[in-house]
Amino acid sequence: MADDDKEVPTESTDDEIPVIEEGTETFEVEVEEEKDPLELALERAEKAEKEIAYKDAEIQNVRKRFLTEKAELIQYGSMGLARKMLAVLADVDRALNNIDDDDQSPVAQGLRLLRNKMWHELSGDGIAAIEAKGNKFDPAKMEAITTIPASDDFPSGVVVDVIESGYMYKQKVLIAARVVVASDD
Repeated sequence: MADDDKEVPTESTDDEIPVIEEGTETFEVEVEEEKDPLELALERAEKAEKEIAYKDAEIQNVRKRFLTEKAELIQYGSMGLARKMLAVLADVDRALNNIDDDDQSPVAQGLRLLRNKMWHELSGDGIAAIEAKGNKFDPAKMEAITTIPASDDFPSGVVVDVIESGYMYKQKVLIAARVVVASDD
């Protein structure tokens, strides 16, 4: 057949699928049957119900996440202030380390009073010191600064000394303890 002699159907019935020949390839075109308007409305309603259920579930998840984050913020919201106050407490401790224990001067007494009052207030709000010396090294709560050879007094994996105190705030590590650990290496 020549290009001008292609067969092109001019009429088709609803039951037939028209076939258009072009060169050697054949293309089929599907004719969609008209659906009953009631059936279409039911399909749309079903689809809308599924979408609404999905959106409701999504809203519930957002609400739960919001409430969880809000509770954490309320519970742990003062961690930044606590870190700052612990830094001040560490400075007071360093000052006290440079004062003799038997010094009863007003400055020495004032520093001791200040240190005790700060610690009392911080511990009352849920801050606790991490007990490290003599305990097994816990990488979740401690940072190993260096290691020394293990001995009979301190077996491998045990904290030998605390370089900088660590603190917990409720169940979270506020400041990791910086420690020296005994090791076989």
